[in-house]
Amino acid sequence: MILTVTLNTALDITYRVDALTPHASHRVTDVAERPGGKGVNVARVLAALGHDTVVTGFAGGPTGAVLRELLAPLPVRDALVPVAGTTRRTVAVVDTSTGDTTQLNEPGPTLTPAQWTAFLAAYDELVREADAVALCGSLPPGIHVGAYADLVRRARAASVPVVLDTSGEPLRRGVAARPDLVKPNADELARLTGAREPLRATRDARRRGAHAVVASLGPDGLLAVTPDGVWQAAPPGAVKGNPTGAGDSAVAGLLSGLVEGLPWPDRLARAVALSTATVLAPAAGEFDMTTYRELLSRITVTEHATAA
Repeated sequence: MILTVTLNTALDITYRVDALTPHASHRVTDVAERPGGKGVNVARVLAALGHDTVVTGFAGGPTGAVLRELLAPLPVRDALVPVAGTTRRTVAVVDTSTGDTTQLNEPGPTLTPAQWTAFLAAYDELVREADAVALCGSLPPGIHVGAYADLVRRARAASVPVVLDTSGEPLRRGVAARPDLVKPNADELARLTGAREPLRATRDARRRGAHAVVASLGPDGLLAVTPDGVWQAAPPGAVKGNPTGAGDSAVAGLLSGLVEGLPWPDRLARAVALSTATVLAPAAGEFDMTTYRELLSRITVTEHATAA
């Protein structure tokens, strides 16, 4: 079983408009609702790849009820912890004339120390059954910035591999707790290390404690600095679409490859193919299996001559 943790779950709403114009009214041509938050997106992709997957985190209020209703028919197990506050919404507005997306993210409910304690008890029990753990996304208000570092240490104490995908101070503290893998994007990596050059920044992030670092470079794919070597995986070309959930699909590819024992080049190719297929999908956090398989055969993975 793979456990994904989304402390700040969301109801993802995608609007499509013919053209997005500031200060104007718009007629929505299509609307879709999906259970969201980064770890929930990861779980959905893992389940589509055939992995037994459990989602945990928090859900509450009318929005949380809708999220759980949407999760129910999916091949993932719901282990979300109920809270009194209302789960946030995220809104993606897709301009169909350009393919560009504008994203609006609510902050999430404020959580109490008692709710955090209840979550930790549930988390510790789930980790004991897990083959791997993914810790994903932002922290909701009320949760201390060292929360992910705490969860990393608990997974490591149970000898369970753990992947961390967050940003800012939670990322900085989480890396120091020595997760097996972190997956920042280029901006998150620069804020963590102060370096803009991708290879230098990725190496620096690994020296801060992570066993391996995979940096998301947008259209340039993924750069991985690992104990076994340094690789870059790139898609066959630039694509336009909705990028919501693309990074989460990459995490699912990396995590599934870890559990399956794939070599790093195969993990990276899978992650880039899934990420690209997600950008091309009409709704946030989804992908077409045929598109993914076609892309997988066209991913270029290059090994750097320098050692990790």
